[in-house]
Amino acid sequence: MARRYDPDRRTRIIDAALTVIAADGIAGLSHRTVAAEADVPLGSTTYHFASLDELLVAALRRCNENFVQALRSSGLFAEEGDAGPGEGDAGQSAEGAGLAEELTRLLDRWFAGERGAIELEYELYLAALRRPALRPVAAEWTAEAVALLSRRTDPETARALVALMDGVCLQVLLTGGTFDAAYTRVMLERIVAGGDD
Repeated sequence: MARRYDPDRRTRIIDAALTVIAADGIAGLSHRTVAAEADVPLGSTTYHFASLDELLVAALRRCNENFVQALRSSGLFAEEGDAGPGEGDAGQSAEGAGLAEELTRLLDRWFAGERGAIELEYELYLAALRRPALRPVAAEWTAEAVALLSRRTDPETARALVALMDGVCLQVLLTGGTFDAAYTRVMLERIVAGGDD
């Protein structure tokens, strides 16, 4: 019997892993549950991913790619030639307010979507606390987000913006609260302005 050519199988397995994690959490993830969800033989999951950590790394990387793509397509970097801080205090102030507003809109759109997707991403992101194999991938997300934001501000401010956005997202998710756009915008503006009121 000839082996069936299935170039998308690995992708389907990753998608299935994300579906299993979204439904049952990381605790519900096994090669068997993923194979059943992907409708592939059990051996296919172990062929493509020898361990669950390898599968989790691929799933977290997919989430990272999705978020970075959303950041890239958000309009924050539409005018690459104008990247970086504005000229003079007035330019920096306007640029900072604009950046804070755009990041707030991005988070608002993110929270207006399916909350389960955000929870899934953060569950994978936080799994790096207990699974060292995930730590480099979690760090990749931060580095990519900082690199993108550094096109609009300095790298230190970009890191602070990413940290605040992470903190806001975690608080909303962990408390079951709602996203407070006005508060977030003010805090982002303060970071961009260097903490000045």
